[in-house]
Amino acid sequence: MSEVAAVLDDLRRESEELDLLVAELSASQWAGETPAEGWTIAHQVAHLSWTDGVALKAVTDPEGFGDEVEKALADPEGFVDRAAEEVRAAYAPEALLVRWRDGRERLQEVLRAAPEGTRFPWYGPPMSVASMATGRLMETWAHGQDIADALGVTRAPTPRLRHVARIGVRARDYAFLVHGKPAPAEPFRVELIAPDGALIAFGPEGAAQRVTGPLHDFCLLVTQRAHRDDLAVRAEGADADAWLDIAQSFAGPAGTGRAPGSGSASGAGR
Repeated sequence: MSEVAAVLDDLRRESEELDLLVAELSASQWAGETPAEGWTIAHQVAHLSWTDGVALKAVTDPEGFGDEVEKALADPEGFVDRAAEEVRAAYAPEALLVRWRDGRERLQEVLRAAPEGTRFPWYGPPMSVASMATGRLMETWAHGQDIADALGVTRAPTPRLRHVARIGVRARDYAFLVHGKPAPAEPFRVELIAPDGALIAFGPEGAAQRVTGPLHDFCLLVTQRAHRDDLAVRAEGADADAWLDIAQSFAGPAGTGRAPGSGSASGAGR
């Protein structure tokens, strides 16, 4: 199986798992607040639906996607919130669920049909097919975490988290950039333990700057769904330690993160 097919299959599974979590919710539950300030469960699903839509535009109409970038540049701190609210306000929960399902399936179809080597514009660097699918999986998992937290549901970590970790590692330099700091010149070694005990590693074995810990904790960190003080992720080296304070796996402005011991987000990583 190709890398693209594998990550798209995992994206579908991640979406279906979240779908099961929200499909039978009552109207009052859809309106329930999540850890992201000002966002209900409906806002979370609306955001996923909207992002699938702009991703579809990036794939099928790259020139037209420039309009989306201009909207983001005009309001970098607020365009995501505004889009989520517009979609949430336009659809009742049942219709929103249908919109999300249809949009994510259409995105699956166009990404599977895209020629090998194709790159698409995005809010950060251009994305390959695999990178676009990985980004969608990361967002689905992260916003699914907000929903699970709101519902008091504990989700079992899955091997799909390796995709979230990969994009978090690859976004290292971007995290420094959005904080106005120069990216470290040397590569890092990141060693993560998956739920089944397998080692997932990135970077050269002999690197002086090292990050270690559970895969699940690392994913919570880079998606800013937990504070590093509450996680078993450890750094060796000043640069690696600095990274754990600012790590983010998502494009756009730096998130505010979660407060230590809060166990919930404070508008982070949207």
